[in-house]
Amino acid sequence: MTRKMNNIKIMLTAFLFSTMLYTACSDHTKESIITKSGKTGDAVVGLNTVLQPVNSSVISTVNAIVPVQKEIQTSISADGYLDFDTRTFNNIAARFSGRIKKLYIKYAFQEIRRGQRIFDIYSPDLVTAQQDLIYLTKNSAQEPNLIGAARQKLLLLGMTPTQADQVVITGKPFYSFPVYSPYDGHVHDVAHSQMLGSTDIKSEQNFNTNLPLAIKEGMYVEKGQTLFNVVDPHHLWAILKINRSAVAGLKLNQATKITFPDIPGKTITGKINFIEPALEGGDKGTSVRVYIDNMDHSMKVNSLVKAEIQTGSINGLLIPRSALLDLGNIKVVWLKEGALFKAHEVSAGATNGKEVLITKGLAVTDSLALDAQYLTDSESFIKTKGHE
Repeated sequence: MTRKMNNIKIMLTAFLFSTMLYTACSDHTKESIITKSGKTGDAVVGLNTVLQPVNSSVISTVNAIVPVQKEIQTSISADGYLDFDTRTFNNIAARFSGRIKKLYIKYAFQEIRRGQRIFDIYSPDLVTAQQDLIYLTKNSAQEPNLIGAARQKLLLLGMTPTQADQVVITGKPFYSFPVYSPYDGHVHDVAHSQMLGSTDIKSEQNFNTNLPLAIKEGMYVEKGQTLFNVVDPHHLWAILKINRSAVAGLKLNQATKITFPDIPGKTITGKINFIEPALEGGDKGTSVRVYIDNMDHSMKVNSLVKAEIQTGSINGLLIPRSALLDLGNIKVVWLKEGALFKAHEVSAGATNGKEVLITKGLAVTDSLALDAQYLTDSESFIKTKGHE
């Protein structure tokens, strides 16, 4: 009997000890819980809160912030390069057939001035036209109309009035006729496809090659044949490539700031002067042009540039960029709900420095985690409402 009573006492003691241990553990769980930050929380967290899925909610004591309603300046960032302004392209063509006797232009990119002598040419057609004027002047002085017509023909062939007067006064034709440049700029060789006898006409010319000139002394040229291209280097284009997602925000005359990665500290301002009317293949973006003055020749064709195009302003909710988590197909923030932070999908717009504009999914009264990446477990998938 005594042994039986001892067994009952032992069992009662064990039961009471187990009950006390369970009660103590339950009280401790209510009073304290280890959070994501590693700190001990003081708030009472219920069992339902602890059992929330970890891929959509996190218990943490990280700093929380609220969105700020304000107006920001919007802009488009673009990369591009410098190119010649094709509006300054001019061609020097042969006005008559003949053979080049002397060439004064020796290499590509050689700078020439308006009125500078560029080559001498012998042309049987031009000699004949001069002889006609000499004959009429000497033998038909009473026919001013015929003399005027013969003189006008020489002027149309490229003679200057001074040269025509010299032919009349001396009575001798120019057998080696000097030709002068009508333009200022740099000389560029014409594409070989445009030379006489070629059937392959290319739509674009490469004005950046430094190959020897195709025109040589002693060569015969035909009437209308393009001999040289003259490009004015004082005017350039900045060709900027615009992503298709930003095309809708482009307008003419928008202020543009251009910087040069190869020239630290150099910045120029301009405006959008032209927007190409067609989308490009592949990425379906487009290009815009900014006209630039290059009077000091400090900027070189094909230089890379970066541009910031001011597109206006917008009023909306802004949050720090650190508070937004980009998951590729969606963007989320961690909304604070009591002791929990829950993943919430939002739509983001323009960025302004370290801030990002939220266009959908947030209210000005919402509270969210300052550091969204910190609350994200790299080994799990984030789930939001509608994306379970």
